[in-house]
Amino acid sequence: MTLVSQSAEDRGQNVSLRLIKTYPMEIILAALVLFLILMAPGFASTANILNVLRTVAMLGIIAFGMTAVIISGEIDLSVGAGVALAGCIVAWFADAYTDAIGGWSAVILGFAVALTVGFSLGYLTGRFRQWFNVPTFITTLALFAALRGVANLITGGFPLSTFPAGFDFLGGGYLFGIPFPVYIFALTFAGMHFLMKYTSFGREVYAVGGNMEAARLSGIDIWKVKALTLGLTGALTAISGTLIASQIGAGTGTTATGMELDVIAAVIIGGTSLFGGKGRIWGTLIGVLFLGCISNGMTLMNVSEYWQYVVRGGIILGAVLLNQVLERVR
Repeated sequence: MTLVSQSAEDRGQNVSLRLIKTYPMEIILAALVLFLILMAPGFASTANILNVLRTVAMLGIIAFGMTAVIISGEIDLSVGAGVALAGCIVAWFADAYTDAIGGWSAVILGFAVALTVGFSLGYLTGRFRQWFNVPTFITTLALFAALRGVANLITGGFPLSTFPAGFDFLGGGYLFGIPFPVYIFALTFAGMHFLMKYTSFGREVYAVGGNMEAARLSGIDIWKVKALTLGLTGALTAISGTLIASQIGAGTGTTATGMELDVIAAVIIGGTSLFGGKGRIWGTLIGVLFLGCISNGMTLMNVSEYWQYVVRGGIILGAVLLNQVLERVR
């Protein structure tokens, strides 16, 4: 009986260890949620949960695209400025063409332009990497400064808020009791999860990030893959920027300041390797939810904003260290 009991206990411990190794951030997220339910007043209320989901939706839409970029071995530091630019483009078209073609027609035209600009800038960033061997870190850092400047030039440094009636629904409305941006967030997750896991393009992204030379020798157009991941992220940035402009009711060059760091943090917390070749869209979903919960929880607990930055920095470092440890254990 003793041997049988000890064997069952050993099996239980092995199962627990496998779960910890396989789903570390899921377990940490569950523990965090439990802690916040007990310690943060109002955290578990329906209104607050919906507020968290709305907040993480804007971030997550971009983070899913950034996951593909980082898996491919690149990075994009310009997404925060891209969000501001997209919102300003949509707002400018609404302001300039509402009288001529109608409010919603102007918004749709502006969104189409923002989407095209976002994709084109991302795609050209990838090609710039190919043609001139300039790291995307440098190129997107330049765009980080330039795009926010362009956004302010478009608006003249002032918020533009000439939107048609009902435009605020996109970022601030509810559909069947759930914030509308959450539906876009869920669709983006489903689309990116399918793209990365079940398509040849997704397999090529992993191959390029894992070993670029081996991918090239196997016939993969490595630079096209990298350019497309960056272009896709640029397009998703335009979508998020339009939703944020709708939510705040204006296009302004100061929108989404520092958002690029939160996007990258969510991807890293979700287990994607900064060296490329490894990562999951599911992991990024966990990272986004983790960041949203901890930020909301600290606010509800009246933690100083300055301490919130310290905590978030510690979390990013901790996530990187945890992933390194787990890689060695596996």
